[in-house]
Amino acid sequence: MASSRFPPTTLTLKQFLRRQQVLQLYRKILQAIRQVPHEADRHYLRDWARAEFKRNKGATEEDTIRMMITQGNIQLQELERTLKLAKS
Repeated sequence: MASSRFPPTTLTLKQFLRRQQVLQLYRKILQAIRQVPHEADRHYLRDWARAEFKRNKGATEEDTIRMMITQGNIQLQELERTLKLAKS
């Protein structure tokens, strides 16, 4: 049987929406990392982002997940700000 991308259990609406937030944050972080000018830095940041998301993949506590999303958005804004300064 083929492996499915969907979780083995059905998600509640709240869990589904939170999952979408996490995936959106991950995509935004990877898009921002693509703008880093040096290849070695891009590679390091991409590996770091992947490792962080994998490390926290098993989190189930709603408050913890919300806090991690907030921290991720703060780090994304910091990266975008740094990239903007580097371009100017």
